[in-house]
Amino acid sequence: MKLLSIHIAPKPGVPMQSVDAATAVAGRGLEGDRNFGDSDPSHQVTLIEREAVAALGRDYGVELAPGDARRNLVTDGVALNHLVGKEFAIGDVRLRGIRLCEPCTHLQKLTGAKVLPGLVHRGGLRAEILTGGTLKPGLVVKTEGKTT
Repeated sequence: MKLLSIHIAPKPGVPMQSVDAATAVAGRGLEGDRNFGDSDPSHQVTLIEREAVAALGRDYGVELAPGDARRNLVTDGVALNHLVGKEFAIGDVRLRGIRLCEPCTHLQKLTGAKVLPGLVHRGGLRAEILTGGTLKPGLVVKTEGKTT
């Protein structure tokens, strides 16, 4: 139903930093993030469900803080897999789901945990920013005219 937290990393491989707000720039990404300005729209912003991070701990014994999943936005109550190919909004920021953000060996290396089995098909969503604005924790996530 909402955005829980925001995480950025100024450079690849460095720890993610939790921030109170982030500026989403259409076609560019999140200001201050390592992928800002990347030409690939699927690198503009990544999202993960709080529920997926919790399931990783419950089902696989791998405890991660939300930012340790290396996704920019942590949501609560949003079925992110269903947003591939669809437009949605977080507050006034409009996004389009591009593809699933499957876990990779790079994520496993950076976390030092065996995250691959527990995050397959629930590692989050890669999205393109269509309309920019300010993202803050607590904003409502809306899909197809509905609040989720």
